Amino acid sequence: MVNIIADNIISALGFSSEENYRNLKNGISGLKTSQNMFGMEGNFCTSQTDDTKLNELFYGETLQNPHKYTKFEKLSTLSAFYAIKEADIDASSPQTAFILSTTKGNIQLLEHPNYDQQRVQLWHTAKLVAGFFGNNNYSVVSNACISGVCAIITAVRAIEQGRLENIVVTGADVLSKFTISGFMSFKALSPLPCRPFDQDRCGLNIGEAAATVVMSKYKKNDKKISFLKGSIRNDANHISGPSRTGEGSYNALTDIISNANINDIAFINCHGTSTPYNDEMEAIAIDRAMLNKIPINSLKGYYGHTLGAAGILETIISSYEINDGLILKTEGFQTLGVSRNVCPTTKNTNTDKNCFIKLISGFGGTNAAAIFKKGE
Repeated sequence: MVNIIADNIISALGFSSEENYRNLKNGISGLKTSQNMFGMEGNFCTSQTDDTKLNELFYGETLQNPHKYTKFEKLSTLSAFYAIKEADIDASSPQTAFILSTTKGNIQLLEHPNYDQQRVQLWHTAKLVAGFFGNNNYSVVSNACISGVCAIITAVRAIEQGRLENIVVTGADVLSKFTISGFMSFKALSPLPCRPFDQDRCGLNIGEAAATVVMSKYKKNDKKISFLKGSIRNDANHISGPSRTGEGSYNALTDIISNANINDIAFINCHGTSTPYNDEMEAIAIDRAMLNKIPINSLKGYYGHTLGAAGILETIISSYEINDGLILKTEGFQTLGVSRNVCPTTKNTNTDKNCFIKLISGFGGTNAAAIFKKGE
């Protein structure tokens, strides 16, 4: 069995997983409204990391000049650094590898006339992060918004095959003009904090974050989170729109619960982007899989959509919830606004169950789901 033995989150809500989780329990959201971001007219509700603190911590921990690195590179490296430090593994070992999960990487460099053509490539950041730890065993997973969960599943498969002992999985993305304008073109952005599954939801928010898990064949008693099963499904519905029947998410869900104890599942952490089509699709898939009595929640009302970091960040927070015997409320949700009778959380709720499901979807008809369990 493969386990999560260490983790880290860097976001608008803090520079450690513990700080992030503490803020979520207290109902604190990292979403804030700003005007004319990147020179574009209008109000934009986003979550952003603290640049000043990031530079201070990056220099203090790595002794590297932060001005020689992009924000994306600093977030990825520092998050991996903290998780590796907690895991207490030899990051340079040939039995350790690195996987970078991202959707856009250093894409903001394209806006500069003389950008470094190599540095904008996703593999370059993966090489930079692994190289910082003296490791040359790295890869990239970039599969739209499901990248983070795909990267975790990829790491688990490699460890189960006996090829590696530990894999450091880091997901990161930052705000950029390209990303904001792209979602604007879909008319998918909300100028107000998003409201997952709510009848008045009107779009998503974009956030930036980095999140890291260290997946290992070994155990670490104070984490006690085991990966049970994961599934990746592509329903090839549309380049950007989710399936109206929830086909991919339904197939992923039914796959991972085929041998699971349904009565021991505390909650499903959904993608829950707060767009009309995504939330409806997930509700249909959950209902079709006969899981509609299980509580669901979304973290987008706290972070917005953190793209390549989302699947990892939300898995980490969900693992803290299950270890704490708690299901977090879905920030922004009040009145059910989907056609199926699912159960979004309206307040923090205690649970004595041991498992959770992470569900996620993305452009191109991509879908993934994974089930995790609190350790014995």
